[in-house]
Amino acid sequence: MEYVQERVATLHDYGGDPPEAPTDRAAVVVPMTEREYGTWATERTLSTLSALDPGRVIVPLRASPDAVSDFEAWLAGFDLPLEVLWCSGESLEALLDARGLDGEAGKGRDVWLALGVATTDHPFVVCHDADVRSYEAADVSRLLAPLEWGFAFSKGYYARVENDRLYGRLCRLLYRPLVRALSDRHDAPVLDYLGAFRYALAGEFAATAQVARGLRVERRFGLEVGTLGGTFDLAGFDGTAQVDLGRYEHDHRAVSGPDGLADMSDDVAAAVLRVVEAHGVEPDYESLPAAFREAAGALVRGYDADARFNGLTYEAAEEREQVDRYAEAVHPPGTDDRLPAWDAVDLEPSTVLEAARADLDSVQ
Repeated sequence: MEYVQERVATLHDYGGDPPEAPTDRAAVVVPMTEREYGTWATERTLSTLSALDPGRVIVPLRASPDAVSDFEAWLAGFDLPLEVLWCSGESLEALLDARGLDGEAGKGRDVWLALGVATTDHPFVVCHDADVRSYEAADVSRLLAPLEWGFAFSKGYYARVENDRLYGRLCRLLYRPLVRALSDRHDAPVLDYLGAFRYALAGEFAATAQVARGLRVERRFGLEVGTLGGTFDLAGFDGTAQVDLGRYEHDHRAVSGPDGLADMSDDVAAAVLRVVEAHGVEPDYESLPAAFREAAGALVRGYDADARFNGLTYEAAEEREQVDRYAEAVHPPGTDDRLPAWDAVDLEPSTVLEAARADLDSVQ
């Protein structure tokens, strides 16, 4: 147990009761794809959430037409004020295309759509994943409570230790060493901000409606990093908190394969580099991969020692192989295809919701 404060307010779990929180004034966004259908983790998440009496639950769902009807029927079985926002239907796709907003689909686009709908009638929004096997009702309270205390954004952090192993590989072996390598070479407040988060790739956050509507959102797996880039501008150090959510157990992804960690690393690295470039940092891309490997090597030595200290299994050679793969993602971020802030777009969330409902009706 410790009480160290980072550059952002760091709120620790010392074992007491969770704080009072305005759950009835919050919309909870839980993005899902077909892989979440009927799983034990999703069942637990939604059943637990039903005990909180949230103001609204929105599930942005990316699923094929053949699967969406059964998925919606399953979700309707939970005692929740739940709205399914099908993100893959033809009407919604056509609506976005007409506004120049269609582009590549992914988790980020799904969450962006849900944030627009969520902030129309609730002052607070919470977003978290559905694949958390250790989900607790207190998680939402802990994320929301700082917003009542004057913070505009709160981010969850937790330990990723399961089956006597360290997980959270993308954060440990890509995000952390990349931010460290950049910080060693550049003195920039945005790097201090990115480095202050104990688990920057956590999918759990809460924000005021004002902040949520001001975010530009990455379309795919760069969502979490891109969100931090936006909150640096909208909330800053003083308006940001990170909250201890204990020890999380997630479903795990393979390194290779579609939507595996290797594919995700391209999005995450691009999001980091896009954020820092937007704030005046000019990375030397010829030497940055080597600096990244050096920073990652130091961290691997630390992880190895930490695992030994706790009697955990740790395969340093495998971790270094992953570092080598992630180093391939350390290059200029390419075209910026982020979605615009809701406050800056010519599109009403009610129109989005109407299109999604029409798409759902068409497959019943």
